[in-house]
Amino acid sequence: MATDKLYSAEYIGSGTFIISKPTRKKRKLRQSRVKSPQRGARK
Repeated sequence: MATDKLYSAEYIGSGTFIISKPTRKKRKLRQSRVKSPQRGARK
């Protein structure tokens, strides 16, 4: 299996981690943009 498809956290030291997670699908990205209001938009 490819490592970029999985969630993983690597401990570096003194509370520092390198966290890698899979990239979001285009469809999910669009859904979140449509559902939630734009950041910095006028009220």
